[in-house]
Amino acid sequence: MFVCNCKGVTDHDIHQAALNGASDLRTLRQCTGATGQCGKCAVHAREVLTDALKEVESYDAMNTNYA
Repeated sequence: MFVCNCKGVTDHDIHQAALNGASDLRTLRQCTGATGQCGKCAVHAREVLTDALKEVESYDAMNTNYA
């Protein structure tokens, strides 16, 4: 699903960015461009990123290869 229509960023893109080290909106913007145009997606992007970070933490806790 698209989270940022201006930059064409999907929830999958945000999850991938979290796997690559994005941990806040600033780094998410640097990785994907999300929230960098009009900013209307910022709340939703933050929610998706928070969920993605929880998944990354659980993968790390289980020592799972998520690549």
